[in-house]
Amino acid sequence: MNSRHLAAVASLVLAPLASTAGQQPAGDTLRLGPALTSALQRDPRGRELDLLMAQSRLRQKSLSAESKPSLVLESFAQYQSDVPHIPFALPAGQLVPTPPNDTYDAHLNAQQRLYDPGLAPRRAVEDAQLAESQARLRVSLFGLRQNVNDSFFASLRAQTQIAELETTITDLEAQARVAATRVREGAALPSEELALRAELLRRRQSVAEFAATRRASLEVLADLTGKALDSVSVLGTPDLADEVARARSSLGDVRARAEYEQFARTRNLLSRQEQARAAQDKPRVSAYARVGYGQPGINPLNDGFDSYWLAGVQLQWTPWTWGTTSREREVLVLQRQIVSAEEQNFTDNLRRSVALDLASIDRLAGALAADDEIVALRERIAAETRVRFGEGVVTSAEYVDRETDVLSARISRATHRVELAQARARFLTTLGIEVR
Repeated sequence: MNSRHLAAVASLVLAPLASTAGQQPAGDTLRLGPALTSALQRDPRGRELDLLMAQSRLRQKSLSAESKPSLVLESFAQYQSDVPHIPFALPAGQLVPTPPNDTYDAHLNAQQRLYDPGLAPRRAVEDAQLAESQARLRVSLFGLRQNVNDSFFASLRAQTQIAELETTITDLEAQARVAATRVREGAALPSEELALRAELLRRRQSVAEFAATRRASLEVLADLTGKALDSVSVLGTPDLADEVARARSSLGDVRARAEYEQFARTRNLLSRQEQARAAQDKPRVSAYARVGYGQPGINPLNDGFDSYWLAGVQLQWTPWTWGTTSREREVLVLQRQIVSAEEQNFTDNLRRSVALDLASIDRLAGALAADDEIVALRERIAAETRVRFGEGVVTSAEYVDRETDVLSARISRATHRVELAQARARFLTTLGIEVR
């Protein structure tokens, strides 16, 4: 067996080993689920949940303070041009004292609510407002999941393409050495080696392009997740087939999107507001007291300073509001109907989006089945061409063409695998199902 045959056999043996090495890069593996969790924890809007809770607690304390006694200190001094007087004298010539024109008063008012039917509904409104605000915040975080998905799969796609390219580069380098040997022995023209080296340069350029894309995607992903990612970081392809199958079997019952919680919280808030508005027109009972000191006090005939006090019970009731209350409650009822219409529209749009995702999943699953067969056929043709090239039967140009066919088939299969995983992740994310 001459040197050409030995080189050809060596290339056939080394190629599968190089392929295996290219598909298992070193480094820690980052999965999509933990990346999504890290991004949600890192997003500054996550702190708003605690801030919203703190705001609600403060407002609840203010509402609780309304059930406690209220104290108001007031004072005034005034001069009036005329005061009450009796235009006749009393028997025995006694004069009726005339109040002074200048009056002074300082008093402390105290009021305690005894019965307020509007306080409990207002507290319920505050609780409903907090729940609705938190649900709205979770809706705003949905776009973050899509950003993580896009960056993750863009990097993963480039990673798989680089792996396939590096595998073929290893094989081409071996064949280039075979061609160089043949040229030195005078068994081939220099163009045979030059064609292989030109193809090597072209594929290294492709690797550089994909590497740049991967670096940019990893930078975005690192910024979203707060994790240190570099060129040696490895992204794992998520296996979501089982989750997709379960979600697909109960598609009509899945209501995991945060928007559905927001719709429910908004309807509850409107219902609580309606109850609070109705309670405003109910009677309210309060006890009050007043302690003061002034001139003339509460005795209008007193011409000096005096202390005084008074106490009582007060009833407040607005039995007639000219239909204002009923109209405001009707407005809230109409607003609930608007929310229901928006929820139905969201459900319709979600159903259409999911239908497109499912169509992509089915298409890519079918394409992968064909990809395996295409790759197998291309590899058989390339293996035969590789042997014939080692024997000097075919030119390097023909050999490069067959290897390019194999590379294209492998890259297409790898891309379809990533696209299938991305379509499944998009399907689950669209439904609001957490990807693990």
